[in-house]
Amino acid sequence: MNLYEFSQANNNEMGIHITKKDDLELYNATFEEAQRLLTISEEIRITVRKVTTETPSKTETKKVETLSTKSKSTKPTGFCIRTGVVIPFNIEKPMSYDAFKAWSKYSDLDYPEKFCHFSGEPSNGETSVSKPILHKNWKKAKDLIPTDDLPF
Repeated sequence: MNLYEFSQANNNEMGIHITKKDDLELYNATFEEAQRLLTISEEIRITVRKVTTETPSKTETKKVETLSTKSKSTKPTGFCIRTGVVIPFNIEKPMSYDAFKAWSKYSDLDYPEKFCHFSGEPSNGETSVSKPILHKNWKKAKDLIPTDDLPF
């Protein structure tokens, strides 16, 4: 729950527990919705400094955009490694939802796929869920990946 009096009085919120094991389809649909909400959200950070008689009064408000909170128009574009369709760039989710549903029947992380998640070019089986970016594109793609998401 948001820790604001307005939220306490006006919002109804609850938590639910969904597991991949019990309901993979519901889990994936819920995860996709959470990702969509993060994509359209805006992060605002406020910095407040103590003001004394020696320091001038100043309050700073700073808007910070991160990869996961940028608007859709500025979010890096990726490509589904199975179909080549345009999707948000995310090495943790390099497939469209429909392609993922088909892939999840076997869930083979190393199954050869058809396209590079970064460039969209044919990969001739050199990409997979575990390696969604062609080796030749890796240096360029690293700049789009938040440090926390790097697989090493």
